[in-house]
Amino acid sequence: MIRFQFVEDHRTDYSVKRMCEVLKLNASSFYKWRKARAVRNTKTCEDSLLAVRILSVFNQFNGCYGAKRIAAEISDQYEPVNHKRVARLMASMNLRGYSKKRKVKTTISRKDRSVFPDLVTRNFTADRPNKVYVGDITYLPIKGGGNMYLATVIDCFSRKLTGFALADHMRTDLIGEALAMAKDQRGSLKGAIFHSDHGSVYTSQVFQQQCKSLGVTQSMGGVGTSADNALAESFNATLKREVLQDRKVFDTMLQCRKEVFSWCVRYNTTRRHSYLKYCAPNTFEAQAFALKSISAITA
Repeated sequence: MIRFQFVEDHRTDYSVKRMCEVLKLNASSFYKWRKARAVRNTKTCEDSLLAVRILSVFNQFNGCYGAKRIAAEISDQYEPVNHKRVARLMASMNLRGYSKKRKVKTTISRKDRSVFPDLVTRNFTADRPNKVYVGDITYLPIKGGGNMYLATVIDCFSRKLTGFALADHMRTDLIGEALAMAKDQRGSLKGAIFHSDHGSVYTSQVFQQQCKSLGVTQSMGGVGTSADNALAESFNATLKREVLQDRKVFDTMLQCRKEVFSWCVRYNTTRRHSYLKYCAPNTFEAQAFALKSISAITA
């Protein structure tokens, strides 16, 4: 391409044929390259505009989105764009969605625990909302050595965070509050499955009684096997990666509460999920409800 440009720059001073011979170029290839110049210029302008949109979305989501999520956001806001093209431009701009490995242990098992059968068997899907939930507790480190703890209740159908609770302890009432929030969100949890690990709070008599009163059936994976609760583990890793990013701790408990609460709201309303074909959980559920309504009308 550089040699073609050289020929173009000196074509009024020297013979194109002679320059192509000296530079060992095919003259027909030069003229083909020259003819496509307008198309290249247009493509360069389009790439420049797309790069501005990519940077805007990248900054809007605090550098957490990769090429596929940015492509989905741009496609909704402007016009369809291929994620491979977005990835190419992001590479040229040295932009990369934030990623970080996680190492956490919050499960404290009891020898006298009540063991429930695994009703999920690593199949974290459901054919409708309010059918199968997963939950877990993760710690959020605070400057000075303390921790906050987040308990979650996630719907396997839409990955929606239907219930969560944040506190400076891991007592049973923490997960009870998260489950109660899910009940308020759905109206009822009767007939639903709630899957967790073998943490002592999940096997406690208090939590078992709460589940029974709500009509919820408990399910548990194998002891010490994080893959048996992979959906909840993945949610925890995503939250900490995107909220903390390069920080190791939150400065204060108040800061932790504010940032985590804001992220949890965004997670349901705007954050795009690859499993949902890059829709947010609320959007996915709304679309599913609309399709169900249409099917009922046409049936």
